[in-house]
Amino acid sequence: MPCHSFREAVSARLDGEPLGMPDRALDEHLGSCAACARWAEQAAVATRRVRLAPAGPVPDLTGAVLAALPRELPGVAAAARRRLVTTALRLALLAVGAAQAGLAWPVLVTGPGSMSAPVHMAHETGAWNIGVAAAFLAVAAAPRLAAGALPFLVSFTALLVPVTLADLGAGHVHADRAVAHGLLVLGVVLVGGVWWRAHRRRFRPAAVRRRVAA
Repeated sequence: MPCHSFREAVSARLDGEPLGMPDRALDEHLGSCAACARWAEQAAVATRRVRLAPAGPVPDLTGAVLAALPRELPGVAAAARRRLVTTALRLALLAVGAAQAGLAWPVLVTGPGSMSAPVHMAHETGAWNIGVAAAFLAVAAAPRLAAGALPFLVSFTALLVPVTLADLGAGHVHADRAVAHGLLVLGVVLVGGVWWRAHRRRFRPAAVRRRVAA
């Protein structure tokens, strides 16, 4: 075997790497080859000097690195804004649901506010409005319910608004009662907003979600 193979094994031994040959074979060669034995000694001295030599001065770049970092990670800031908007929508929907229930409860219990309608019709109207309020409150508490509540709420609102406007123009309904229906419209808009934000997050591309979470 040529000497360069043994010298490579010596270098590997100094670096703590596999020799590529048995230790005994390397030691026997160094014992019989004065040139390789001398080379091994010189290599050991050079390796020791390199490892024990003091490190050169390195500039402290900590301040420059920290100054180059953004003050706020874009993905984290965007996620925080989304949570803030969703929380605001849910709190607004909670307030609308409570107001809707507050207006409907007296009608359900005593029957006033129904103009000349029979008491049972007033109670029925109160129960209906309490049901709408319960839907608002349920979506505010559990946004995942928005998808199920929207078909009912949107269809009810789409029918009620034009009928109310026609009755208001014909004088069949008082203005204060018509204005009270604005709570319904506002609640439906808020439910739609809650649904849209949950829907957009659920179907956002996986690559975008990973980039925001990184």
